[in-house]
This record gives sequence, C-alpha cells and structure tokens, in this order.
Amino acid sequence: MLEIQALSKHFVSGRGHISALTDISFSVEQGKGVILAGRSGSGKTTLLNCIGALEVPDSGAVVYNGVNICTLSPRQRTLFRRCEVGFVFQAGNLLPWLTVAENLQFPLELNDIRGTAQQRRIEELLATFSLAGYEQALPAELSGGESQRIAFARAIAHQPALLLADEPTASLDSSNGRQLMELMFSLCRTQGTILVIATHDQELMAMTDTVMALKDGRMEKKP
Repeated sequence: MLEIQALSKHFVSGRGHISALTDISFSVEQGKGVILAGRSGSGKTTLLNCIGALEVPDSGAVVYNGVNICTLSPRQRTLFRRCEVGFVFQAGNLLPWLTVAENLQFPLELNDIRGTAQQRRIEELLATFSLAGYEQALPAELSGGESQRIAFARAIAHQPALLLADEPTASLDSSNGRQLMELMFSLCRTQGTILVIATHDQELMAMTDTVMALKDGRMEKKP
C-alpha cells in the first residue's frame, strides 16, 4: 500500500516563492494504477519525485508498507530507489553507448542479480516486449516505440514494488502509446506492482479507475 499524506513541497527561485504541492493526499493498493493528470507546471513531476524518494517534501509523508520514506537517511532512500522503485521517463533515457541487453543488465547488476538468473531475466523481458533478437542493438537503432518498450522493460527488470512513469507516451504516436500503456497496466496487475503515471493525455485517463487531477500544486478531484 502506498499512502500520500498531506504532502506539500515549496521552492524559492528568481520568480519568488513557488508552491509546487499543497496538501496532497491519496492512497494506492498493490497491483493498482493511478494517473496524475494536469498541465505542465501542475506539480505532477514533483509529486512523482517525492514518491520515488528523489525529493523530500517540506511536510507530509510518503508511506509505503508502513514506512515513511521521507524520514529515511540519504543512503536508505538510495537503497529504496534501487530496490523498490522503477522509473520510466518521457524520453526513455536509455544509455546510448550500451546495447539493449546491457541497458537491461544495469538494474539487475545493481540488485545483485547476475549469472544465469540475469540472462534468464533479460531473455524473459525481451520476449514479453516482443523484442527477442534485439540484444545487441544500440538505442539509436531503435524506433521510438521500441525505445520506450525497452525503457519500460528496464524499469521493471528488478521487479520493483513501485513503477513511476512521467509522460511515458508523450513522444509516441497514439497507437504505440496505447499499446505501451495496456502492457504497463497488464504487467503491473499480474506482478502486484503499484503504478503511478503523470500525463496530460486524455485518452490514457480512460484506462484506469483512479485519476488525480492537479492544478497549481493542488488536488482538484479525489477518487
């Protein structure tokens, strides 16, 4: 269970005091998905960063399985991200100098999954995403849809408890975007992963029962 409790985050910049998040609260059960909807600047990415322990909120809590990750030490937050969280970004963020297999290998190495178990997992992921035979391809040789599928495969390679996706279909056409999202929701249901997606794509919002609408850092609609 993921619980967001009265979360607030503020920044000070050349534009003055910015309230990125104000009193955000909601919860998500294992195997469920939630979409964070809103325009650019609404606070979606900041909220994802707080959930993924990339940023610490000014107040409130991010509680996963009874543990408030906001109170963890920097080292503990790093271990939490490494073991429990998978990230999917808008541009994929594959390492361009590594092959597809090496990109998938990266999170497995970080989680001490090596040898035969590592090779089996890479083969399983490529088969699941219909990319068997792409092991030695470089990211520059992939289409946009293929790149995002590999990015998604890399994010779930170590079977994280939380999958956080920031505008994962923004660079894809509608067909590839829908296919990716259907696969994402399906795998998360079968593996019991919590899925949190930030998007402004109206079509994708129809794919989940829970949509959290954000505007100027505040929640407009609760489930």
